[in-house]
Formats: sequence, structure tokens, C-alpha cells
Amino acid sequence: MPDDPDVQKRVLRAELRERRQNMPEHERELATEGFTARLEELVGSTGATSLSCYLSMPTEPNTRPFVNWAEARGIRVLFPVTREDGLLDWTVGEDETESYGLHGVPEPAGELLGPMAINDVDLILVPAAAIDATGMRLGWGRGYFDKTLGSMGKCPPVYAVVFDSEFVESVPREVHDQPVNGIVTPTRIIAF
Repeated sequence: MPDDPDVQKRVLRAELRERRQNMPEHERELATEGFTARLEELVGSTGATSLSCYLSMPTEPNTRPFVNWAEARGIRVLFPVTREDGLLDWTVGEDETESYGLHGVPEPAGELLGPMAINDVDLILVPAAAIDATGMRLGWGRGYFDKTLGSMGKCPPVYAVVFDSEFVESVPREVHDQPVNGIVTPTRIIAF
């Protein structure tokens, strides 16, 4: 493997992306049940009454059943909306429709609340390609969540949602990379 962390990240992302694309549908369905149950447990243990969560793409850990559960219980859910300047706006998605953002990522439609809205949540759930045993997160390469987390003065707990096989020994890291406080997989919750 090359010494350049950027090249290492690209190689690892390609491998993980292919693994996700080749996951059998029945495994994906079982994982979704596990993710939903573990995320419900996490909300219960943290007492979160507001949180931020991404809308999952078809190959990502499916957050949609959990989001439906949270909203049905009156938990305020903020969703990220990508901006061209590399920051994230936030919305509660009150229009109950979605479109695809700058990078083909699903985003709910609704009033934009601006980048500072994230400061009011009790829990942040982020996507990841992989997480290592120190809590270092390998994202998908655009840096939106690293910028958001790095700019927060007082950050609530941040948990990455990954498949069990994506909890790895180590991930390449660069100075701008932000760690997370824990992970949620289909089978467990781990706090760092």
C-alpha cells in the first residue's frame, strides 16, 4: 500500500464501495433490522430529543426505518443539505419529499436552517466508509462532516453508522480528519 494517506483512502474506499454494492439483499435486510434496533437503543441510552441523521443511499446502512421511528416519537431530526462551499445546511424536511443534492446524495426538501442549526442537537449520526478502533472515521472524501464537526465549539456525541466489517483496525488519517465518539453496527454499539 502506498505511503500517501490520500491514495490509501481512495484504495480503501473503492474496496468498501465494491463490498457494499455486492452485499446480498437478504443480508442488507437483516442489517437494516439490526441498525434500526441499535439506533433506537442509542437514542434511549442518550435520552436524545433531537438529533441529526443522513438519508441513506441504497448501498449505505439503511437509516430510513430508524428516522421514521424517531419522527413518530416526536424526536426532532435534522438532515444535512450539501452546499457548494463545502458546508452543510440543515432541514427538518417538513415537505416530506426529497431530491438529490450536489453529489447525488438524497436530501429532504424543506426550509433551510443554516449551518449553525446542528449546534442544537443531542446526538449526531454520520455516514462513514470505515471506522477504526481509535474512533477515526474514514468518510467518502468530500469532507462535509469533517468540516462540520471540526467547526463545532461544543459537539454532542457523534456516532458513525457502519456495517460490522467496516469496523477495522486502522484507517489512513490526515490532519483535517475528525474522530467520532462511537459506532453503531447491526450487532452492537461501541463507544470510544
